[in-house]
Amino acid sequence: MRWILFPFRWFWNVLWTPAVTLGLGFLTLGGFLGGVIFWGGFNTALEYTNSEEFCISCHEMRNNVFEELSHTVHFSNRSGVRAGCPDCHVPHEWSDKIARKMQASKEVWGKIFGTINTRQKFLEHRLVMAKREWARLGANDSLECRNCHSEVAMDLSRQSPRAADIHTQYLLSGERTCIDCHKGIAHELPDMTGVEPGWTVPDGLLGETQPGPSGAKEIQSFLLERQSRG
Repeated sequence: MRWILFPFRWFWNVLWTPAVTLGLGFLTLGGFLGGVIFWGGFNTALEYTNSEEFCISCHEMRNNVFEELSHTVHFSNRSGVRAGCPDCHVPHEWSDKIARKMQASKEVWGKIFGTINTRQKFLEHRLVMAKREWARLGANDSLECRNCHSEVAMDLSRQSPRAADIHTQYLLSGERTCIDCHKGIAHELPDMTGVEPGWTVPDGLLGETQPGPSGAKEIQSFLLERQSRG
């Protein structure tokens, strides 16, 4: 009976004897396994917080901005390509994504203290939140927009003359970035009183009727009126 138990006792003694070589080996193996478990758990949590399901888990987002997104071309279109919350608000590159997650951690405090937990509070803070997001996208050259949209792949001949001219003069030259002109592309705009428009009519088009959406004439009239005042 004793000789049967001997291998188990020997293994137990070896396992817990603080020998230098074996101790270092077990530490290395334990550290490796611990690192694998930690990294797997970290990535799982990161991917979950980077999902649309997580983004709209609080009613502030689900009943406000997500509801607005569901009525736009980014949500439903003829090509069937849908852009979710993380696609526009979280960079795809790992280092930029982690930096964005760290910035967004302060939003947890807003959730805890109910900063925008009612529709009225949301509307009151909307311009502040919008300006913060516009500034972030302006600083990173509309990185999230460029994850899907590339000026190199743009076929300007298939755009309206107004859009093609503005893209050529402002976007392709690098003078402006996407968010400068495309505020409110996926969500309703806040009260824009005092907020400068993202683009100005090129000199060559001043005084001409702008082709394109019906609102183009109103935009041009507003810009001409503002220029005459200045």
